[in-house]
Amino acid sequence: MDRYAELAVFLAAQLIETVGLCRIFEKCGKKGWFSVVPLFRQYYLGVCAVRDGEGRILALLESCADAAILCCIFFEAGSLPYMIAAFLFLLILIPQTIFRIRVCFGLCYAFGRNRLWVVPWIALDWLCAVIWGFGKSFKTAEGYPFDDAGAAAELSGLEADLTSPGLSINITSRTAMSFLKRKVLLRDIHLNIPMGHMVLLLGGSGSGKTTFLNAVTGYEKAKAVITLGVNDVYKQYNSMKYDIGFVPQQDLVRGSDTVYRTLSDAARLRLPADYSMDKRRNRINDVLATFGLTPVKSSLVDKLSGGQRKRLSIAMEYISDPTLFILDEPDSGLDGVMARALFEKLRSIANTGKIVIVITHTPDRVADLFDDVIVVAKDAKRTGRLAYYGNTIDAYEFFGKRTMEEILMSVNRTEEGGEGKADDFVRKYSTMKAGGVS
Repeated sequence: MDRYAELAVFLAAQLIETVGLCRIFEKCGKKGWFSVVPLFRQYYLGVCAVRDGEGRILALLESCADAAILCCIFFEAGSLPYMIAAFLFLLILIPQTIFRIRVCFGLCYAFGRNRLWVVPWIALDWLCAVIWGFGKSFKTAEGYPFDDAGAAAELSGLEADLTSPGLSINITSRTAMSFLKRKVLLRDIHLNIPMGHMVLLLGGSGSGKTTFLNAVTGYEKAKAVITLGVNDVYKQYNSMKYDIGFVPQQDLVRGSDTVYRTLSDAARLRLPADYSMDKRRNRINDVLATFGLTPVKSSLVDKLSGGQRKRLSIAMEYISDPTLFILDEPDSGLDGVMARALFEKLRSIANTGKIVIVITHTPDRVADLFDDVIVVAKDAKRTGRLAYYGNTIDAYEFFGKRTMEEILMSVNRTEEGGEGKADDFVRKYSTMKAGGVS
């Protein structure tokens, strides 16, 4: 068979498969035209099979394999380009087959078919695509796409009062593109945090805590309106970013600098340019005293204890005297006594009229120091939602639990070892805030 005949066979198989996949996508509630684009169609086949992750990898492998096949058709057999293309095809073949099997297993589950269908799908995918696409008996199984949590909670219709003093948060949605697909990361989060409050941010891994904080600070803007006092964080971001302090989990300090030099550099970056040398020096000394670092101000950062180093990281952000102070696991790596002392310091900062928001993975040892708790959880559509915001004492009654850890487990998904009740509590909270019966 000459190369043109081989090319014709290859393109014919691609065309037939495209037509069949178009119908399969439509049966799964997707747009059929995605089957026309080679990179899209294998990914969306994975989406239809409820195997998004495998679909992404399969899309890349299939595209590379198709490119290698075309190279083998067009280049002379035995030539160097031909040998390279053939080698790459063989290299891709095993992982490609593995991920095709995974996607096919998911597709069999989605359509309620025996897993033995994977054999013809691997050997004659173009023919199976037509049979499954146009066969009237090939329909998605009952309950597809098999979300055991049921339907996601409805939108609450709530809205935070933007005229209230303190921090007002109205997040309509926060979306991001994930491999040719727009994913909703956050939705329908509305709350007001008064000045002087210390707030615990609670949520499981992947629930959207960091995304929520990035949206609040304006670091990653959402479809939202965020106000701090009378100022709009998004519209006045260039000036407001200095009134918001954010301490990441990782320490961002140089070990070869002294404590005083570290704070001095932070002050130079974060304090207004019109600050005099005396005012800057006084601010540095005040912050050193606030965090108990005055005795070690001449020490190298590398010589500090874990607790001292953590306090220095916090002091670097606090140097600008922010109104809103956010900390991501500030107690990471600290023992119970040191962590308690650190949170008591944060409590004293909140008592000066600041708003302090903290993420911690050991909330119960310091829960009594917080005024409020925000519980963010993934709903049935894997979107971060507000399951509760309010007084920490009332939170135990709301969730019917005795500890923060138990509250967290109640909203975590079942595959994460939780109870999978996120949507129930999202509904319960919105009903309570709307004035209904909780």
